Amino acid sequence: MKLEDTLCEKAAQRLLKGYNCAQSVLLTMFEHWNGENDLIPKIATAFGGGIGLGGSLCGALTGGVMSIGIRYGSNKPVLEERLRALQLARKFYRRFEKENGSVFCREIIGYDLSIPEELEKAWRSGIFEEKCVVVVRKAVESLLEICE
Repeated sequence: MKLEDTLCEKAAQRLLKGYNCAQSVLLTMFEHWNGENDLIPKIATAFGGGIGLGGSLCGALTGGVMSIGIRYGSNKPVLEERLRALQLARKFYRRFEKENGSVFCREIIGYDLSIPEELEKAWRSGIFEEKCVVVVRKAVESLLEICE
């Protein structure tokens, strides 16, 4: 099995075990590039369900953008040192939108998770295990292709 396939599967398994999309992508990419860190799943927690179950930006997208920032970001307020991360984030965003038809969680999965009844329907439908697993795998695959 290729490294890319292994990492995509690792991210998918994290989602299936209970991490949200942002945590699954960020944790997988961070460990691949940097090793382990207890802060990583925590920092991505509130991005789940399109930021706080709001249906906004997909967690797989935000987890991917955070991954790019960790790998290519800067601690200095100097634009030139941030340009690589900004360019990669834009490329990832565009590719993500093209592959999924949207960047918004509610549009990708077809449920508005901010409405309790819709959230319950989404859980019962199995959409997270079906659709979100695919989105998470594709996000990791895209990050590996764009960033390595």
